[in-house]
Amino acid sequence: MRRRSALWSAALAGLLAGGLGIGQLTGLARATATGPALAVDMTAERYPISPLVYGMNFADEELARDLRLPVHRWGGNHTTRYNFRNDTTNRAGDWYFENIPNDNPDPSTLPAGSETDRFVEQDKATGTQTILTVPMVGWVAKERAKACGFSVAKYGPQQSTDPWTPDCGNGKKPDGTAVTGNDPHDTSVEVGPRYVTDWITHLKSRHGTAADGGVRFYNLDNEPDLWHSTHRDVRPTGLGYDELRERTYAYAAAIKAADPGAKTLGPVGWGLNSIFYSGLDQQTCAETGCWSNPPDRAAHGGVDLGPWYLDRMRAYEQQHGTRILDYFDIHIYPQQAGVHDDEAGDAATQERRLRSTRQLWDPAYVDESWINQPVRMIPRMRELVARHYPGTKVAMTEYSWGAYGHINGALAQADILGIFGREKLDLATLWTAPKTDEPVAHAFRMYRDYDGKGGAFGESAVRATSADQGKLAVYAAERAADKALTLVVVNKTGEELTSDVVVTGRTGASSARVYRYSAANLAAIERAADVPVDSSGFTGTFPANSISTIVIPPGGSDPDPTPTPDASCKVTYKVVNQWQGGFQASVTITNQAGSPVQRWKLGWSFANGQQLTQSWNGAFAQSGPDVAVTDAGWNATIPAKGGKVEFGFLATRSGTANDPPGAFRLNDSPCVSG
Repeated sequence: MRRRSALWSAALAGLLAGGLGIGQLTGLARATATGPALAVDMTAERYPISPLVYGMNFADEELARDLRLPVHRWGGNHTTRYNFRNDTTNRAGDWYFENIPNDNPDPSTLPAGSETDRFVEQDKATGTQTILTVPMVGWVAKERAKACGFSVAKYGPQQSTDPWTPDCGNGKKPDGTAVTGNDPHDTSVEVGPRYVTDWITHLKSRHGTAADGGVRFYNLDNEPDLWHSTHRDVRPTGLGYDELRERTYAYAAAIKAADPGAKTLGPVGWGLNSIFYSGLDQQTCAETGCWSNPPDRAAHGGVDLGPWYLDRMRAYEQQHGTRILDYFDIHIYPQQAGVHDDEAGDAATQERRLRSTRQLWDPAYVDESWINQPVRMIPRMRELVARHYPGTKVAMTEYSWGAYGHINGALAQADILGIFGREKLDLATLWTAPKTDEPVAHAFRMYRDYDGKGGAFGESAVRATSADQGKLAVYAAERAADKALTLVVVNKTGEELTSDVVVTGRTGASSARVYRYSAANLAAIERAADVPVDSSGFTGTFPANSISTIVIPPGGSDPDPTPTPDASCKVTYKVVNQWQGGFQASVTITNQAGSPVQRWKLGWSFANGQQLTQSWNGAFAQSGPDVAVTDAGWNATIPAKGGKVEFGFLATRSGTANDPPGAFRLNDSPCVSG
């Protein structure tokens, strides 16, 4: 490693030779502070980073293409009462409990061409997986027309009304008490699980099944533990333990029956309290202060809602043989003052925003809000599923640290994406997507498209630590396509920091490419000077308030996969389906040698700008036109003498050309195509 002493010796000699005085040198030395030591250990246990942690809610098509957005959610309070037949939602407590028809160029064709149909079509065009929210509240918008949950003409004067539709009130009397006794039929009509069946039947007819590239994920409504507040015009009473279980059983089972390949996410709670309390207890205790002994929990053995819910989902599978819950999904919004705001806030708020990301993982961080205890949200959720329903994945389909238009928000977002990968979160979707040119969008690009050519952070997590993550956060991963070691370093301070980066388990010398986003230029990611790297690491300088993506070429630290015996293999590549902007393909590898292949990796190059976005039965990585797919673990061995493995993928394409790859290499040995 080139230590700072060596660098300063070289700098001193050069600067003195150029006539720079010692006094000037002293001022120069103060400009860069010593940062905390960083360490990357390539010999430690690896684990895959789920690509689904880089998702968003309501991203526009340009941004989705730019980021090769892996998953896209259609959710939020207004989706709880969505009627796909008339393409109308109720905006709930977000906007005066109003039914508002979605913009539609030709309503006469409904349900075809609805907002959700167009949402899925955009996702298919960008190679993105879709999450749709399924109503479970039992009501949907009754017709394609505006209507009010709390009409002033019908229910009297109210505290606030819609300035554009003044008959629509907020459901509170002028004295602040709630309007009661309203008729839910003013806006809504009753539905049950059959509604879900009909909607999925429609979606399959338009877009195919989940297995064929259609809608892959369904949220089991949105924050049902807040229905008594957000949707109190139709549901004024909090949702209790038993009713949550029964509704989940009915609606999730309907989803699985309608499309067995689809994945479900629940209970889609609003935050940490959703793990501890039912909606009924949250409502009751907010009125009576019974938080230490909530009655609904007491009636269920004193067990918190989260573990009780997972136990009930496991019991369903044991009884019926069908898993109806695939992801344990809880939202998280930082409760610290000012952190979730649109604006970055003052210096204290910005510092608090950067500290508060620790609530995602750190047992030593006491949440600086009314929570006032360690949250450690991702480990908490993973421990719950491991104990109560093993095999369930964990998701956060809503989160946001605010300040999208400021470097402070970008720093927090880059830190969060690194934490998601390191802490083994399975799926996350930012609420809502930033604008294409906002700093938070650039934070995503530092992981998904740092060079404007599809350059991406690796898919296999490598252990990385910082002596002070509050100053410099570091995340590392190896990329499958070229075995490059990729780092993301976030400087959360207002000063330039120089740190030694020790890399263990890598040999050889090379130059690392450096890409940087900082407060110095919020408009673009810049290519910085390359950094020399030797067998023990490098010394890096990280500008104030910056995100750096560092790409280190392979140094021989990871043993190569077992060579293909006799280099005897055949690859069958088939385009199964294609549409404007995308396609689905299947690939079969046949081992024609006399010995089995272990730990396989298949590589090829595209000629027409195709970009993989999703794969199954194998993990993919892509850098420019070069693609590598590695085994999924369970299928790592290809038997000898005709043994086969098959995997598939979804990809985007630009233009009409979609030429198949001209050559394939299995574990670096050429294969015949056929």
